[in-house]
Amino acid sequence: MIMFNCDYNEGAHPKIIELLEKTNFEQTPGYGEDHYCEKARNLIRKACGRNDIDVHFLTGGTQANLTVISAALRTHQGVLSAHTGHINIHEAGAIEATGHKVLPLPGGSEGKISAAAVEGAVRLHWEDETHEHMVQPKMVYISHPTENGALYSKDELLALREVCDRKGLLLFLDGARLGYGLASADTDVTLKDLCRCCDVFYIGGTKVGALFGEAVVITNESLKEDFCYIIKQKGGMLAKGRFLGLQFLALFEDDTYTKIAREADEQAARIARACTGAGFPLLAASPTNQQFPILPDDLIARLSEKYVFSHWERIDSSHCAIRICTSWATRSEDVDELIADIQALKA
Repeated sequence: MIMFNCDYNEGAHPKIIELLEKTNFEQTPGYGEDHYCEKARNLIRKACGRNDIDVHFLTGGTQANLTVISAALRTHQGVLSAHTGHINIHEAGAIEATGHKVLPLPGGSEGKISAAAVEGAVRLHWEDETHEHMVQPKMVYISHPTENGALYSKDELLALREVCDRKGLLLFLDGARLGYGLASADTDVTLKDLCRCCDVFYIGGTKVGALFGEAVVITNESLKEDFCYIIKQKGGMLAKGRFLGLQFLALFEDDTYTKIAREADEQAARIARACTGAGFPLLAASPTNQQFPILPDDLIARLSEKYVFSHWERIDSSHCAIRICTSWATRSEDVDELIADIQALKA
């Protein structure tokens, strides 16, 4: 079987494996206090164009989400998210388990939330005469790319920043697949823009070439104090922390992170063109490594004999949107084979 169901089926980029092997027998301090982690932090600061940001390495995306949210919010406060948001759908209630409610907003087919929707939700809360009995919205959570592969534009991020400033909200960006967003040919958003717009975001490694790990970037001074305590408390701190730093060191040297993500986006674009060319529409346009063609059930069954992918959304009684996901390690020959089979389905 050829697997297109997610972007973490493979191990890690060879540069990471090489660096891990090369440094394997070195003795260093634990918990991210080693010189490799510091060098990786400095590379990330350089890429962000900011020396005043805090960078923390956590073990995974769910740990990053629950740690950031629980550290930032008081007990009566919740987080606004698209209804399709990862924290709302695919984290087994991890946020709620920290004592904070996820407040879902309509995200449309792209899975994005607008500044207007955020402002409307906050207004409804404060206009309700019983608002002190309700969960107070205090943070906005977005993903870039979204769960449906869409990207926010710079203008959309700035609009969210503006409404968050006016309404006293924090803006948190989930970057589990951030590399595929930054590398997209259709984006105008950079790491420097994220530092300008977000109070906190993270750079995903698990899905973009690393064995595991995410790099949380904090720009808001009020969120920096005691953050390490919360990482430890929430299970996101790795004793052998240098293995996180080494991975981001390898990914951010020579811009490897963006280069490998761009290759995945290009492979996904080939698949999207093949699907539409064969007459199969897409659930939503995606300029990233996730594509969502709508296929008849019988054709999905035929493809399933050879490929692994996700059944994403039921369209009608005989059609379903599937998710085909490329990764930093997707082979051109596997994409060639998939494209040939998709084109054959048309015939």
